[in-house]
Amino acid sequence: MHIIVLNKMDLADRLQTQKWLEYFGEQNCICYGINSHNKDNIKVFLNFLQARVRELNKLGQPKHTITMMLVGIPNVGKSALANSLHQIGRISAAEKGRLKHAIVSPVAGETKDISSLKIASHPNIYVLDTPGVLPTEILDAEVGAKLALTGAIKDCLVEEQELARYFLAILNSSDAYKDWKNLPSEEVERSSEDHKAKLLGIHEADIRRRKQYPTDHTQDFVVRSVRRTLFETVSSFKENLENEEKMGKLIEAQFVALREVFHVPLGSDEDGIYKVAKKLLNLYRTGRLGHYTLDDILRNGH
Repeated sequence: MHIIVLNKMDLADRLQTQKWLEYFGEQNCICYGINSHNKDNIKVFLNFLQARVRELNKLGQPKHTITMMLVGIPNVGKSALANSLHQIGRISAAEKGRLKHAIVSPVAGETKDISSLKIASHPNIYVLDTPGVLPTEILDAEVGAKLALTGAIKDCLVEEQELARYFLAILNSSDAYKDWKNLPSEEVERSSEDHKAKLLGIHEADIRRRKQYPTDHTQDFVVRSVRRTLFETVSSFKENLENEEKMGKLIEAQFVALREVFHVPLGSDEDGIYKVAKKLLNLYRTGRLGHYTLDDILRNGH
């Protein structure tokens, strides 16, 4: 039994997920969309798996133990899915004992051994979490760039600056940035914070300010500033983005603007670009800048 799992899905991806589900359905593949961090999703998926196992039993397959294997490229959420299935499966079966954990990391290649985790009882079902697999040779440069951008290939093998430029080219060519059109301006946001400060009082307002670190790119107010900056730079750029030279011009302007947003100190240009690229890639890979489908759905062999 082969099941294709579209992991890390959420409501924002619903339309795109449905398209991929339909595509794999047309290929006569069992396909399931899931968010491995959503407990309700995991419970429904477990019920789905158990139903498939019951179908196997009707076909005369062994009824004692079923073992499934998670296989895929690095850094696509196999270990996170295995952990969620194990945790929810144990709760559903009311089983006791020490909870096992597969290693979860945003860095590719952290899973080095095969781990066996029990996810259901009656019948017993185990899932094997496996290290990521890649072809021995990647000849297509664009495929390599996509794998590197998602973190499937370690960053030490590809320059972060080039990956960040590649992401910005994808963002600038899509409509994703238009979702940030209604973000409040910095002046409105600052005015709102000042109003909250008056309501909270001086002491509470000082505490809130101390919790804000402009150099921490993961904080919400910094992420909003990044989104706002990217929206403004793309929407105000009037030249033809299908022209590679013009796209490069916009991307370099975005690097300059983001350097200020990320509070990267002035110094070596190369060092500054590297720091901006690292922060930008982190926000992309953690979903803070939205969700992007890097591959088009193939239709009729094209």
